[in-house]
Amino acid sequence: MSMRPMNAKQVKLSREAMYDIVRRPVITEKATRQSEHNVVVFEVPLKASKPEIKVAVETLFKVKVKAVNTSIARGKAKLFRGRPGTRSNWKKALVTLAEGNQIDVTTGL
Repeated sequence: MSMRPMNAKQVKLSREAMYDIVRRPVITEKATRQSEHNVVVFEVPLKASKPEIKVAVETLFKVKVKAVNTSIARGKAKLFRGRPGTRSNWKKALVTLAEGNQIDVTTGL
C-alpha cells in the first residue's frame, strides 16, 4: 500500500463492501442534535478510510457528501458476570451532507 493519500475518485468498492462499511446509524441525543446541521453519524469498521466512507454513503443513499470526520471510541473497562473485561473499540463517522441533501435514518436502505 502506498503512502500517497487516496481521494474519493480513486476508491472502487463493490456494493457488498459498501454495505460492510456503513454498519448502522448511531442514534443518540447528540447525533440527533447534529442532524439539524446536515450531519449524520454512522458506525463503521476500524479499518475504513474517509474516502471509502464517502463513496459508500454517496452511493448507497444517493446524496452528496461535503465532509467526513472520524473518531475511534475506545472500549470501556467493565465487569462481565463479576469478571473484569473490556468492551470493543469502535469507529464512528460523522458525515456532513451538502446543502439540500438529507438522509432519513429511521427508514433504512
